[in-house]
Amino acid sequence: MRRITSQLAVRTTRALAPWLLLCLLTVTPVVMASTLDDIVPPSMPKAPKLGAHTMLTQPEGEGSTPAVTSSLNTQENGSSLLVLVAGHADNPGAPTDSYGNLWKPVGEPVVYNGYDERFNARAFLAIAAHGGKGHTVQVVKEGSPAGEITIPFIEIAHAGKLQDVAQNYPTPGVAARATNRLMRAWQGFKGEPDSTSSALTSGTVTTTGPATLVAVWLGDAYVYSMTAIPGDGFKVIDSYLNLPPSSGVQAAVAVREVDAAGTYSITWHGTPAQGAILWLFAFQAAP
Repeated sequence: MRRITSQLAVRTTRALAPWLLLCLLTVTPVVMASTLDDIVPPSMPKAPKLGAHTMLTQPEGEGSTPAVTSSLNTQENGSSLLVLVAGHADNPGAPTDSYGNLWKPVGEPVVYNGYDERFNARAFLAIAAHGGKGHTVQVVKEGSPAGEITIPFIEIAHAGKLQDVAQNYPTPGVAARATNRLMRAWQGFKGEPDSTSSALTSGTVTTTGPATLVAVWLGDAYVYSMTAIPGDGFKVIDSYLNLPPSSGVQAAVAVREVDAAGTYSITWHGTPAQGAILWLFAFQAAP
């Protein structure tokens, strides 16, 4: 009886073998494919980076309306665009551009100290913007068409959101201002140029991953030649620091690309000493 049972088991196993092999050949690839799909992560978004950029400057009394930037070749899509408008407060128009993007203000206008509120600076942003060849930005100057104006225009490629922004307006302290006045008086008596200096630190921004940081410096002193040197790993991409005799709105833009989450700020070192309207923007890829 045992021998018959054993032989029957062997025959049954031999009969089932082809069927089991067929199941493995037809079912296993499907299971393996599903398993591989489950473990392969989705493609990571590209890290944001500096794109095209320019800075329009019009001296006092030599401006025109509309004030139009030089043309850039921007990405067709996927970029964020940043524009600053600094000049006469009676030119309150928002920027428009040649690709019809929607520009939203970032915070409120910041009024310059010491000019009877005649000048201010404003920031505007277009997220997920359309772009292409010959991209320009313009601002209509309603109140002072010939007035001075400075307009930085910056593209941040692969940036789907403004992660964080800081705006402040640091000025030299009381003791520093007193020292600077004495130094200027002494240098003026000796016929020497103003060599006073200041170090102005922005607010902080916090990122959650790779980001492009854009820092803007807008000095407020009535001077014609100056320096504005960024620290903390930032590099200047555009500046207007040597003004004509008719004057203008001094400005500098610096950028830093970071590859990790963190909290960041920038300190600007400048000569001669002056206050400055500061912005710091942190752009990241869309989630």
